[in-house]
This record gives sequence, structure tokens and C-alpha cells, in this order.
Amino acid sequence: MRKKSKYKPRGVRLDAITWVINGFKPVSATGSAVLDLKIKNHSALEALRTGQAKRYDIDSIISALNVSEALSRLGIGHEYKDEIKEGQDALLELSRRGINREDRFVAKAAELTAINYVMELHDAQLEITTIAQLEKALDMVVNEIKSRRARAIEEKTV
Repeated sequence: MRKKSKYKPRGVRLDAITWVINGFKPVSATGSAVLDLKIKNHSALEALRTGQAKRYDIDSIISALNVSEALSRLGIGHEYKDEIKEGQDALLELSRRGINREDRFVAKAAELTAINYVMELHDAQLEITTIAQLEKALDMVVNEIKSRRARAIEEKTV
């Protein structure tokens, strides 16, 4: 059997100029994409608040908070890094509790307050972020997960 090569060709951008110009546009100029994202995030937050949250709701909240942290590392809302950490810690505890209870996610008042605050910050960040900055933040989140620097909800036992 032949050894599999590690080489993977890079993607090719057919219109690089348009891609660069779009990178300077604010994310809020994309219109429906941002609106859909906000609806998804806030419906997940509402499900958490009412005690109806499922695993996919928690996953969307986790994604929003991770992007918020990455944007703060890029300098957008960097003065709120302590509040973001607090919200992520609250979400981590909530998620670990929920997984131990067969995916039943119920938030305590302090946890919900911290998560709500970071979600408001995330919405404010999206209003002033450019498309290029958002892509860079998403790449940062993916790299954190790939390099196993992200905190895992379910800790593996040996």
C-alpha cells in the first residue's frame, strides 16, 4: 500500500481584488447574514434562559463567545477581556453540569448574567468589525481548537 502524502493544495481565489475590497467592508453591511447570526445566537440564549436549551444551542453560544474573545485579542473590545473570560467560565461550568445531567442545561442567575453580557458585547463587536477582521478571528478560533489550547467540556478519562 502506498504512503499517503501530506501535501494538500491551497485554494485558489478567482477574484482576489473583490476579496480584498470586501475585507474592508463592515460585517453589518452584509445585511441578512449578520441578522441570521444574531437570531440564531439570541434564540439559543432564550432557550437557555427558559431551560429548554439543547446541545446545539450551547454550541452556538460557545461559538459566539469564542469569536468575541478572538475579536478582543485583535483589539476590538480588548478592554472587556475580563468580562469575556468570566462569561466563558460560566458557560464552561454550565456545559459540564449539563452534560453530566444527560444534556439538560440549566443556568444559574450569575452564569446567565455573565453570558448575556458577553453576548451583548459580541453584538456590539459585530457592528464595528470588518469582514477581514471577522475572518481572522474565526481562523484564530479554529487554530486554538486544532492546537488543543481550547478548554474541553468533556474531559477524557484514560
